[in-house]
Amino acid sequence: MPLLRRRKAPENKEPAPPNREPRKAESPKSKNQKWSCVDGCCWMIGFVCSVWWFLLFLYNAMPASFPQYVTEAITGPLPDPPGVKLCKEGLKAKHPVVFVPGIVTGGLELWEGHQCAEGLFRKRLWGGTFGEVYKRPLCWVEHMSLDNETGLDPPGIRIRPVSGLVAADYFAAGYFVWAVLIANLARIGYEEKNMYMAAYDWRISFQNTEVRDQTLSRIKSNIELMVATSGGKKVVVIPHSMGVLYFLHFMKWVEAPAPLGGGGGSDWCAKHIKAVMNIGGPFLGVPKAVSGLFSAEAKDIAVARAIAPGVLDMDVFGFQTLQHVMRMTRTWDSTMSMIPKGGDTIWGDLDWSPEGDYKCVAKKLKNNATQIVSQNGKRISRDAKCFNFGRIVSFGKDVAEVHSSKIERVDFRGAAKGKNLANTTCRDVWTEYHDMGNEGVKAVADYKVYTAGKILDLLQFVAPKMMKRGGAQFSYGIADNLDDKKYEHYKYWSNPLETKLPNAPAMEIFSMYGVGIPTERAYVYKLSSAAECYIPFQIDTSVEGGNEGSCLKGGVFSVDGDETVPVLSAGFMCAKGWRGKTRFNPSAIRTYIREYDHAPPATLLEGRGTQSGAHVDIMGNFALIEDIIRVAAGATGEDLGGDQVHSDIFKWSEKIKLQL
Repeated sequence: MPLLRRRKAPENKEPAPPNREPRKAESPKSKNQKWSCVDGCCWMIGFVCSVWWFLLFLYNAMPASFPQYVTEAITGPLPDPPGVKLCKEGLKAKHPVVFVPGIVTGGLELWEGHQCAEGLFRKRLWGGTFGEVYKRPLCWVEHMSLDNETGLDPPGIRIRPVSGLVAADYFAAGYFVWAVLIANLARIGYEEKNMYMAAYDWRISFQNTEVRDQTLSRIKSNIELMVATSGGKKVVVIPHSMGVLYFLHFMKWVEAPAPLGGGGGSDWCAKHIKAVMNIGGPFLGVPKAVSGLFSAEAKDIAVARAIAPGVLDMDVFGFQTLQHVMRMTRTWDSTMSMIPKGGDTIWGDLDWSPEGDYKCVAKKLKNNATQIVSQNGKRISRDAKCFNFGRIVSFGKDVAEVHSSKIERVDFRGAAKGKNLANTTCRDVWTEYHDMGNEGVKAVADYKVYTAGKILDLLQFVAPKMMKRGGAQFSYGIADNLDDKKYEHYKYWSNPLETKLPNAPAMEIFSMYGVGIPTERAYVYKLSSAAECYIPFQIDTSVEGGNEGSCLKGGVFSVDGDETVPVLSAGFMCAKGWRGKTRFNPSAIRTYIREYDHAPPATLLEGRGTQSGAHVDIMGNFALIEDIIRVAAGATGEDLGGDQVHSDIFKWSEKIKLQL
């Protein structure tokens, strides 16, 4: 291919006017501030993206065998991918497969927008290259936000999910989500006719995906078609992350009579579903959702703030970054589906939590019953101080650790909301904190510590508009009587503690998730220093644990999990809540736990690894993929060997006193 040459600009032949000094180069400020922080940030992101694309080009330009050749020269022969291995064993495609993506991993494209989005019709605003994020950041935020009153499309804007397998095979170029699993299923004969990506707009509430897009009806129709065209073979459904909750909602919706439900009847799941293989399921919510809604941050954002103080609070994109992230994400009703469920009964109170004996260590020392080894190999006494993880939000390290009898609290719920924090210059970065005033902020901090039972009150106080919408769509309690007519409302359908599994005794449910990675469980907060348009609360990254075995690092307490979902949330329902015949599982559907112990890649050449237990990277875990393929080809949970457990999920589950 001939090289493209840049056309030489015509020279200016006109002589310079006499007696005029050479013109000096203007500084950015001398150009009426045209070179703003927006320009600098756009340039920086553009440079990073250009380098990324160049490296991808070099990688894709290599012979297909070259990366594997280099890797095998360093690490030795690589094992066959699961699809190749199982094809050699004679496995063939049997049951149709349905993928249900989770939050943020599905592509979204523009169908109607405002003038600033000119030229972006049917271009991805989420997923893909993300080029428009740094080209038109304010326009992008405007279009990705939903209406703050309805939780649906703002006037003049329509963003819709991308359809087909390409909707979530890759999140961005080179970053796989479902692609590896799809490729391995193809090795035993699967193709698009017997694989279906149940794409949906992950921003809106589950029931509203049906109201706006009829997504639940489309999933029902596609599953029925797949069963009919496969000779009556039931489907294997594979939800990931928030998709686990979405499919729980679907299983109740499809049974329920119209108009709220799909009218499929109580035996629809029994007729159409062989197994539901949940990957990284936040069945009982995640503490990470609390920090995201409360202060628009989690561990990674808090660390970035500590490394570069003020950067995320300044005009990086021409607006206050975290404030706009909060304004946008608080319109995404789906995020409220992941607020912790079950209150103090599940997550613990001021003096107790199921994982209270957990210590952030790697393994036990051989032939030593009194000591354990930390992640850096040092010996730690078993008497290392335990932490009560039930205190999900604490204002100060002392409050997080002191006995509850020494905590003096002032109830914030009756506090008056005083003078606005923001002035008129904050009109385009408004968050609900601006209505609280200094007195409201102080009242929140003076309450000092919040358990799962108080988190809902906290969020109701700091974000009443958001919680008004959320309260109409989701519920977070534990049902006393599941036969109560009120539980026929759709807001209960994605909470496994307030709904029954379908009457499908032949169906199987798997909970498949990674373990061995520190996962956010509780937070130490502080008040932010007052600034214009600021978010008044932030994680205190200066707080560290006092001993080698402490789970407190950078203001975040961690437990075992997959980096996003704690073991307790991913495993409890299959370990105890649904195990055998219970009031939540009246037809005794068989449940299995399949844990995958995290092992990071040995070299950079292994990419994201084939034994990863991380929340998204686990989608490339060879052992998990093999389990899925075997079930899709006809195996049962017993054929896989039943439960595969590395954590203390059964011990922790037994500590939870829940009526079954």
